[in-house]
Amino acid sequence: MEPDPIADAAAEELQLRRELAAVYRLVAHFRMTDLIFTHISLRLPGPDHHFLINPYGLLFDEITASNLIKIDMTGEPVEPTPYTVNPAGFVIHSAIHSARTDARCVLHTHTKAGCAVAAQREGLLPLSQMSMEFYGRVGYHDYEGVALNLDEQRRLIDDIGEHPALILRNHGLLTVGETAAQAFLRMYYLEKACEIQVTAQAGGAELTTPPPEVCAYAARQLNNEVGGDLQDTVAYGLAWDAMLRLLERTAPDYKD
Repeated sequence: MEPDPIADAAAEELQLRRELAAVYRLVAHFRMTDLIFTHISLRLPGPDHHFLINPYGLLFDEITASNLIKIDMTGEPVEPTPYTVNPAGFVIHSAIHSARTDARCVLHTHTKAGCAVAAQREGLLPLSQMSMEFYGRVGYHDYEGVALNLDEQRRLIDDIGEHPALILRNHGLLTVGETAAQAFLRMYYLEKACEIQVTAQAGGAELTTPPPEVCAYAARQLNNEVGGDLQDTVAYGLAWDAMLRLLERTAPDYKD
């Protein structure tokens, strides 16, 4: 049978839609939402630079594969849709998508713990193993007001650099990934790191941090950049499979 590029592209897009819809549902499940606000986007393959984003106005637990909006780099829908796009989502996400070929998925949140750490001058501290994944690997972007001005895009790009995560000061958290799964799992652990930090600080006891060389080594371990006596290169894949099983039990309509 001869290959059918159109059918193959449609099948790939459907798979990517389902992966992104799964992330929306997981963000809702783990209570990282802000009503209808914040955004998760996924760039589609091909030369057109199209990407998927949530319909503005829907709660994250209402997102399905079919109601995601396909837009171009100007933020305009490229297919008929009854929905609109949050303009702030376009400013933040299109900037990073345009600058980072590895940032296939961009995930942004406004959680309590994330906003609390984003309000702290020193930002994310190496207080837990969960925070070590991001040691020396998170950028910071100063608050400029609601992200509705296009000239902010260059500063967003400069501030995230090559990092997998960005803390938007006085605003929230952002992670990127080569896949929707990678962006989600990074956000899950960045959020947990922020929760642990705020909880540890609230206890009032003097805090301890490992030496910088230990933090840096742990970061390399957690990012699979250094070997050891034992290695775990399948952890994220197994974790994502577990998340999909969770959705099959709790919200299987995400695939619709």
